[in-house]
Amino acid sequence: MVTIAVIGLAAGAVVLSMPDPRPAVGVEAEQFAARLARAREEAIMTNRPVAVEADASGYRFAQFDGTAWTPLNGVFTPRTWAEGVAAPAGPVRIVFDPTGIADPAQVRLSRDEQVRTISIDGAGEVSING
Repeated sequence: MVTIAVIGLAAGAVVLSMPDPRPAVGVEAEQFAARLARAREEAIMTNRPVAVEADASGYRFAQFDGTAWTPLNGVFTPRTWAEGVAAPAGPVRIVFDPTGIADPAQVRLSRDEQVRTISIDGAGEVSING
């Protein structure tokens, strides 16, 4: 009986010490911020506005070709947030103009006690707070 109790305690200690298999919200924030910075560069390099729309399910990119917004592909394929990451319920739309300027915006990501805020300033610069 004592042996079974010791094995149970050891198994419990192992389970409690295992790290969370989901990536940290900071990793998700860094990936999103990197894609935002790349979208800004795309707007400058192609001399066309690039929009990013983020909501509770994920985010996607589009480019204005002069008449209509068309989805971007490649590194800009639509993404979903990692499991358990809470994002804005309503859509947040960020548009980088051909000079890289954007209206200031913030996207708040959270999971459990972790919170990161991705900020875009008026110059289009992307930063992570939290």
